[in-house]
Amino acid sequence: MPAFLVLLAAVLAAVVGGSVKSASADPSVTAKRAEAQDVLAQIRAIDGQLGHAVEAYNLATVRLDGIEAELKTNARHLAIARSSLAGAQQHLSERLVALYVNGRESSAVEVLLGAESLDDLLNRLDAVERVSEQDARVLREVKSSKLEVRSRKQRLEAARKAQTKIVDERASRRSSIEGQLRERQRMLSSIKGQIAELEAAEARRQARLEAQARARLAAASRQQAQARAAAPSVAAAPAPGVAAPTATAATAAPFTTADPAVAPLDAPAARFGGAVGIAMQYLGVPYRWGGGDPSGFDCSGFSMYVYGKLGVSLPHHAASQYGMGSAVSRDRLEGGDLVFFNGLGHMGIYIGGGQFIHAPHSGDVVKISNLSDSWYASTWVGARRI
Repeated sequence: MPAFLVLLAAVLAAVVGGSVKSASADPSVTAKRAEAQDVLAQIRAIDGQLGHAVEAYNLATVRLDGIEAELKTNARHLAIARSSLAGAQQHLSERLVALYVNGRESSAVEVLLGAESLDDLLNRLDAVERVSEQDARVLREVKSSKLEVRSRKQRLEAARKAQTKIVDERASRRSSIEGQLRERQRMLSSIKGQIAELEAAEARRQARLEAQARARLAAASRQQAQARAAAPSVAAAPAPGVAAPTATAATAAPFTTADPAVAPLDAPAARFGGAVGIAMQYLGVPYRWGGGDPSGFDCSGFSMYVYGKLGVSLPHHAASQYGMGSAVSRDRLEGGDLVFFNGLGHMGIYIGGGQFIHAPHSGDVVKISNLSDSWYASTWVGARRI
C-alpha cells in the first residue's frame, strides 16, 4: 500500500505537472495537486485501519477454531460420560433384580416399588443402607457419572455461547471491512485518470525488484554449488549462512544476505532462508483478506502459508507471529526473517537487499517492496527470526 501511494503521488505530480509549463504558476494545478494529496492521505489512513481490522478478524477466526476444537473434545467426553452412566444404571438394575429374585433383602422390594424416579430410588437405597458394598460402589458410580454428564453439558453450552459471540464478532468485522473497502474504492475512482499510468509504472518497478531478488537467489545457489564441489566430503551440508532446500519446495533456493562470518548479536542464525524462494513462487497472487492459500493471501496468511511449506506452524495473526521466534535488529536481517509494520497491522518476509515480499492490501497482489519506502520506514515495528 505505501509503495503504491508513493508511486501514485509521483505519477500524479508528473501527469499534472506535465500538463503545463509551470505547475507552480497555475493556481488550478496547485489546487488539483493538493486535492490529490488529500485523497492519498485518506487512502493511507483507511489502509492502515484495514490492516488492523483484518488482523483482528484473523485473531477472531483463530479463537473460533480453538472453540470448535474444544466443542469436539467436549462432545466426545459427553458421549463417554453418557455411556458410563448407562452402564452404571444397567449394573444397578441387575443388582436390584438379583435382590428381588433371591429375596436377600425383603425391604428391597418395597424400595423398588415405592420409588417414583431414579433419583428417588437412589436416595431411598442410600438412606436405608440396605445394599451390599457392591451396591454402594455402583451407587457411587451412578452419581459420579451423572455429575460428569452435567459438567460436560455445562461446558458444551458455555463453548457454544462463546462460539456464537466469536461468529458475531467476525461478521461485524467483515461488515466494517467491506464498508471501508467501498469507501476506498470511491476515493480511488476520484483519481482514476492516473491509475493506468500508475499500474504500468508499478509493473515496471516490480519487474526490476523481482529481477534483483532472483539474481541474488541464483548467486546464492551458485555459491552453494561451488562449496559442494570444493568439499565433496561435506557436500550434503549447506553453504555457510544458507538454508538447505526442502522437499516441499524444489524451487525454493537457499538464501542469506548477512556475512556468514558475522553472527547476529540479537538472534540465533537463520534456519529458514528457503522461505524466500517459496514466497517468490506466489508473486502476483491477489490479496484476499482472511486468505491463507494460493487463491488469495492477506499479510499474515501469506507468511503462515510459506512457513507451513517448511513444516513450521505459524498462527494466522500478525501480532501472534510477532511473539514467536527471536527478535532481530534491522541491520542484522537475513532472508526468511519476518518484518512488521503499522503497530503489527502489517507484515512481510525479508528477502535481502533491503527488500521484503508481502501481500499489501485489497486490490493489490503479492509483491516486493523496499524497507526504505517512506511508509514502511516510518511505521517499522521490528523483526522476528523463526
